Amino acid sequence: MGVAGPFPGYAGRSPGPVMDRDEADRALARLGAEHEAIETSLLALQDHAGRRLLEGADLTGVTKERWATTEHSITLLWGYFDAYAGALAEARAVRARRRHPNRDDLVALTELLRGQGVTVAHAAGRPHPSVTGPAKLSERFTLEELVARMNDLYARSLDMVVASDSVWSALPARIDLLAAELHRTRSLAHSVGVRPGEHPAGDDLEAITHELTTLRVQVISDPLAFWLPGPGSSAPGGGRPDTTRYDRAARALDDVRREIEAVLAVRQDAEQRLVQLRDVLSRADRTLTEARSARGEVLAKIAASEVPAVSGPATALQERLAAASEYRRHAQWHRLSPLLETLEQEAEEELLRARESLTAVTAPLAVRAELRGRLDAYKAKVARHGLAEDPLLIERYDAARRMLWSAPCDLRVATQAVLRYQETAAELLSQSRAPGPEDRR
Repeated sequence: MGVAGPFPGYAGRSPGPVMDRDEADRALARLGAEHEAIETSLLALQDHAGRRLLEGADLTGVTKERWATTEHSITLLWGYFDAYAGALAEARAVRARRRHPNRDDLVALTELLRGQGVTVAHAAGRPHPSVTGPAKLSERFTLEELVARMNDLYARSLDMVVASDSVWSALPARIDLLAAELHRTRSLAHSVGVRPGEHPAGDDLEAITHELTTLRVQVISDPLAFWLPGPGSSAPGGGRPDTTRYDRAARALDDVRREIEAVLAVRQDAEQRLVQLRDVLSRADRTLTEARSARGEVLAKIAASEVPAVSGPATALQERLAAASEYRRHAQWHRLSPLLETLEQEAEEELLRARESLTAVTAPLAVRAELRGRLDAYKAKVARHGLAEDPLLIERYDAARRMLWSAPCDLRVATQAVLRYQETAAELLSQSRAPGPEDRR
């Protein structure tokens, strides 16, 4: 029998008819096999690595409480086993008296093998009452009852030992590996200036270090606090280690490592990104300068039009860009990294705002250019139809042209003049297409 399973059950019957010689011999053979299996299981439990670790550990919490109960259970198990072995030895002695046992021998064997012939006295080794029920000075068992009691104590003891050993086999090694990765990450963080009190990632590294240190101490002293029993499992050791806190620390370290890698990337391409930032801000300034110049031209050339004001250059962004350059010069990568990301976004927004301002300012000039193009297009159209010399068209074309090419230009009046020219041209073109009397015939 192995350590992982219970003791074999005893298939005897309650005292009844006296056993014959063959029945007694078969029962003794079974008992001998059971004795060997029970002894093998108890010795394996005694030598189990988890039990040895529990004996030498400075335990706390729920593990300390359960180990105290388990130690009493193991002591009691050996007491029960000694009683079981004694009953077996006594039965063998009775059987060995004669080759052909008489009735008195068979009655004695029947009582030993099937009756409550095993007495267990409890002295100093008596466990806490929670192990086997209310405390008694002695108990009487049948061999079947004694094996059942040993099975129960063995399963509970083995469950506690296996659960503790499973946690110790799984979590401390993983915590040590994560601590080694944490040490490498801290060294890398220090190389780029990420330190506690100076960068959030440095504070996170300190918190993870404290958590792993605390977690390892707790796992070593109280492994059962990190054990999740398997639902519906009655086998000893059914369940798994609880890795919730370990997994949380591992995820936090991954987040910090990604942030450190981002800082390292900044160190590698900081100069290129600063050049690109200066270029974007320079284009934004040039666009705003063009918008201010265009606004003056619009105010001089276009009358009765709302022209939006143009803001000045982004001096605040320029100052922060200068601060970013200082961070790079002094290798303060942990400060440069978040500043660069913010500046890149705000610089693109500033360039977009400058372009929108230029578009809004030059809108009246675009309207005037569109009206000029439309007027010339209609003039070319009527010329193709031979109406270029029409006096009314010439008059209205000249009026619209004067308004569009004069300064300042009133766009509202010029728009109406162009529309009048279009309407007149459209009317004359429709009349020229109408068929005469001969054409109708």
